Amino acid sequence: MGRPKQFDPDTAVEQAMEVFWRKGYAGTTPQDLVDALGIGKGSLYNTFGSKHALFEQALRRYRDSQAVILLEMLEEPGPVKARLRKALEFLAELDLAAPDRRGCLAVNVAAELARTDETAAELVRRMFDRTEDAFRALIEEGQRTGEISPGRDPVALGSLLLNTAMGLRLMARIAEGSDRLVRVIDATVDSL
Repeated sequence: MGRPKQFDPDTAVEQAMEVFWRKGYAGTTPQDLVDALGIGKGSLYNTFGSKHALFEQALRRYRDSQAVILLEMLEEPGPVKARLRKALEFLAELDLAAPDRRGCLAVNVAAELARTDETAAELVRRMFDRTEDAFRALIEEGQRTGEISPGRDPVALGSLLLNTAMGLRLMARIAEGSDRLVRVIDATVDSL
């Protein structure tokens, strides 16, 4: 009979997500993961199979725990433009307040691995598609309520808002303050 696992794999995926988020995929060594998870290399490989398999689970965890926060904010009740502003401000403030300015894991993965890792690229693509769909649905709601002109293309605006949100996350990594981010948010919401 084998020894019982000395760690919780679910917690380990959460901890691994934090390491990959902070260091990137290439910058994370198996030893970094072993140290962060507090397990031996044998347990790491026996449980997850490989660094990449654990990385995929960490990306899914990010999607299910972090990326969903924005979607929930967009679905709250209230005026459409106010919800959009609140969501974009939340993203900017989240990144500006973080001492390590790690940005969005999905954006980081897209920048690091999109050309070399099809599995990671597909996971990120699906996250972006989901977010873009939520922005499009918000635009369509705004068109029904009269907040946004019905003549505007909701698909194009959804894409624009996704690009704005991802750009904010990237800009916040190096911003010295919130001024530029606030200008982007104001211009985005006012343009609708």
